[in-house]
Amino acid sequence: MASAPQQASLPVFYKDLVPLNSQEHSSWKSTGLDNAQFMENQHAIPLTVEEFPQAQRHYPIVFSAGDNPVPLILMGMNEGVNVYMDGEGKFSDPVYVPAYVRRYPFMLAKLRPDSEELSLCFDPTAGGLGESKEGDELFDKDGNPTETTQNILKFCENFEQAGQRTSVFMDELKKLDLLMDGEVAIQQDGVEKPFIYRGFQMVNEEKLRELRGDELRKMNQNGMLPLIHAHLFSLQVMREVFSRQVQSGKAPQVTELPEVPDAQLS
Repeated sequence: MASAPQQASLPVFYKDLVPLNSQEHSSWKSTGLDNAQFMENQHAIPLTVEEFPQAQRHYPIVFSAGDNPVPLILMGMNEGVNVYMDGEGKFSDPVYVPAYVRRYPFMLAKLRPDSEELSLCFDPTAGGLGESKEGDELFDKDGNPTETTQNILKFCENFEQAGQRTSVFMDELKKLDLLMDGEVAIQQDGVEKPFIYRGFQMVNEEKLRELRGDELRKMNQNGMLPLIHAHLFSLQVMREVFSRQVQSGKAPQVTELPEVPDAQLS
């Protein structure tokens, strides 16, 4: 029996992690999840930099507060509010679904803290996996991973690699000192004072304009500059999220975006 991953805390969504193996799960099948209720109360979801161009059309892209920020999309302005989901745990409009969401309930994790090897694990509380007459088999009769399992593993591996590239991107932003505490003022009709949102980080446009030509040229060549612009353009969507929240009867009660616990890409 494989050991459970040794993790002090689990990423957003995950309540538990169990390694997938042919001994215990030889007869299991994947039926998939028919809804995304696991994320209906999540206001912020981690994002990889490769997803910025697609995500920026639908969500505000910000960076979490603290010394080790990660990119996030905002699906609501307050904790527990997700204006993109309906009461059945489905997206209310056709929007881009982040890879972090599509990966669930699987992820790669270390089974031992002294090992760098990652194993395919899943959240047993999520559903969508188990002994069933329907669904795609996870292992064949010889105990080998089926094409379904291999595709899941490949997706998780690609996500880990994207997470590493995102870490490099964030390190460059910090090295260039381009991040600053974010603040967005949103004026609601009929309300005298605007809502001032803080508690996140964003790129400092003034410092970006002041970068030397060789630094800007390097950022353009390595693809960083278009990603930064995607982030900055996406901030306009924050007003749309605010409007959706007001229309749904969940008018913001606080003016600080709450910290996202365990915001991580792996």
